[in-house]
Amino acid sequence: MKVLVCHNRYQQRGGEDSVFESEVGLLRTFGHDVETFVRDNEGLESRGKLKLLADTIWSSESHAELSDAIRTFRPDVIHVHNTFARLSPSIYSAAASLHVPVVQTLHNFRLLCPQALLMRESKVCEDCVGHLPWRGVMHACYRGSRAQTAALAAAVTVHRALGTWSYKVSRYIALNDFCKEVFIRGGLPRDRLRVKPNFVEDRRMDPSTGSDEFLYVGRLSIEKGIDVLSSALSLAPDVKCHVVGTGEMDGAIRMRPNAVMYGWQDGASINDLMHQHLALVMPSVWYENFPRTLVEAFSAGLPVVASRLGAMAALIEDGRTGLLFNPGDPGDLAAKLEWARAHHLEMHRMGENARREYEQKYTPARNHEQLLSIYREAIEEVAL
Repeated sequence: MKVLVCHNRYQQRGGEDSVFESEVGLLRTFGHDVETFVRDNEGLESRGKLKLLADTIWSSESHAELSDAIRTFRPDVIHVHNTFARLSPSIYSAAASLHVPVVQTLHNFRLLCPQALLMRESKVCEDCVGHLPWRGVMHACYRGSRAQTAALAAAVTVHRALGTWSYKVSRYIALNDFCKEVFIRGGLPRDRLRVKPNFVEDRRMDPSTGSDEFLYVGRLSIEKGIDVLSSALSLAPDVKCHVVGTGEMDGAIRMRPNAVMYGWQDGASINDLMHQHLALVMPSVWYENFPRTLVEAFSAGLPVVASRLGAMAALIEDGRTGLLFNPGDPGDLAAKLEWARAHHLEMHRMGENARREYEQKYTPARNHEQLLSIYREAIEEVAL
């Protein structure tokens, strides 16, 4: 199959960039002919506010360049990951005018929420779900700026009016059932939504050494629940948590004597750490969408202690592949961590179940099957 994969890189590298690269590699490994159409957000500030606003809604440059790329490569399908900000939704129209089906992965909630996280003032917020996103403008949800939030809200609103989301994307990929239902409530067409999780490479190694300590991997930020983890460690001084990551809330967790700080670590080091701990901790206070670290833990046979919220509650079976605690509740998190330390055998069994979950759902081969099925549906629909 000939696949043109489109992606707008972020100024700070994130999970979407990794998924884009992983899926391009996956398709090439299975013998597909893959070209990429990539832009990045470096130097956006130098483009001028009015130009940036216009390009966020409709980039004539991206429309023309993608049209040329389609005519040259003649793809069977176009797979889009991120269009914000330089690519813009104009690329969907370029594909539609040349009768090429588009598959869009929904990595975040930007089609429903200008800030993309469905979060405001450190809490879940669905004020814009199913509505025009002007409440987000009022609250300056994107970077505390009404002007920047208005640009994003305008892009969503204009393309709703043009029918871009309803008619110019053949299939949407939601990363789990929970997120699929949120997008349906937000107005995306149910019949075009499919669920396909991300995948990770197999991280299976020797079993854990029997540690009774915990591991956190991720940004040290409000939405990731670092303040919740910090408070839980204060309530459970005998619990030790090894913390991998950097971010603005470094100080909030570093102050705890039972937090061991590692800073940034590469993938190989994180993999090693996952085989040296009792469980991974995910205290996020936002919905997440598809926490890649969670599935990396499953691959390593590591159970996960996470918030009973959004994607985490959808992916973890409480008491079988991990433990769920009440979101934003440090007392409940502390209690779950103390229980886990006292029940090594049960946690080991959960780790075995997590590994089986990975083998059934999150391997590269399984992901390739799902991806090709979605591509074929999109191609058949446009061919009718």
